[in-house]
Amino acid sequence: MADSSIRVGILEDQQVFLESLVSLCEGSGFEVVASCSNVEDFMARTRQHPPDVALVDLRLERTQQDRMTDGVRAVELLHDFFPGVRSLVLSANQDAEVIERCFQAGAAGYLCKMNVGCTELVEAVTRVAQGESLRPLASFSTSASETEQATEDSGVRRLTPREFEVLRYVSTGADNLKIAACLDITERTVKAHITSIYRKLKVENRTQMAMLACQLGLERPAVG
Repeated sequence: MADSSIRVGILEDQQVFLESLVSLCEGSGFEVVASCSNVEDFMARTRQHPPDVALVDLRLERTQQDRMTDGVRAVELLHDFFPGVRSLVLSANQDAEVIERCFQAGAAGYLCKMNVGCTELVEAVTRVAQGESLRPLASFSTSASETEQATEDSGVRRLTPREFEVLRYVSTGADNLKIAACLDITERTVKAHITSIYRKLKVENRTQMAMLACQLGLERPAVG
């Protein structure tokens, strides 16, 4: 999918940040079909002009008690009523439970406002529009405080979000074909990720790769 064909909707209540996101997206060749500060307006615009990717802020100002203002709720509504729209959450919150809640609600990706750059955001929008899922590294560790040093020493921090997902599936014993099916990517792409993981983690085979994942306490995904 070319960047110019990607339609983007933005739900953000901080006006300066909203305008900055609009400017960045339009300057990157995306078509901004909605830029709203509350859930109701955003859903109305989505019905009229569905985006490919929805940039969703988590914490929105509550103006009335009966108004839908929760970003997670927005993700749920998009997932339930607009399955073709992929949600990319933008938030300063780095709590693993909050991140997991977003993915359970149907988010396709999660980025931290505090450390994401313009280039990274544009790349994330493009990848999410192409069907990828983007999870932050912190959300995979069951105990970040206990595994931080081990993660640093192992080279895991050099993995991309997609390589990290592949590593988690390797830990379940899944083969390349199964991983490709689970992540909705080609087997050739999986092989490329595996090659990169070998190089970055300095392991010799998949067994060592899986053992390292287990030693780091990485959450094992469900494999159907």
